[in-house]
Amino acid sequence: METDTTSDTAGLNAPNLVDKAADAASSAIRSTQGVANENLDRLADNVEGARDQLKTAVDRLSKQVEALTRLGIDTVRDSSAQLREKAGVLSDATAGHIRDDPLKAVLIAAASGAALMALAVLLSRSSGRV
Repeated sequence: METDTTSDTAGLNAPNLVDKAADAASSAIRSTQGVANENLDRLADNVEGARDQLKTAVDRLSKQVEALTRLGIDTVRDSSAQLREKAGVLSDATAGHIRDDPLKAVLIAAASGAALMALAVLLSRSSGRV
């Protein structure tokens, strides 16, 4: 009869064991959900931090590009003004030379024109042979 008592006790304990197993499984699920939620919160914080750092870096880079663009424009403007000024000085000097010695200026212009024509003729013959 001992076997009957043992089987009766096992039969009574089976629902208890099932309840305990279900409680343990529920507890494990809750614990896993808690850990997962903590990890997701940490990940969200990291992503937000990275987004803030990236925004700061992009803002800084944008300001640097804007400053370099302004510097480039200012440099071109200054160089252009200097070239205009030099061209004006050379033009005035050339006009002065022409006024001082007009015959010499005409002869230099004629010689320059003849040299350019000779060069053009040479280049056109060379390109015709190729």
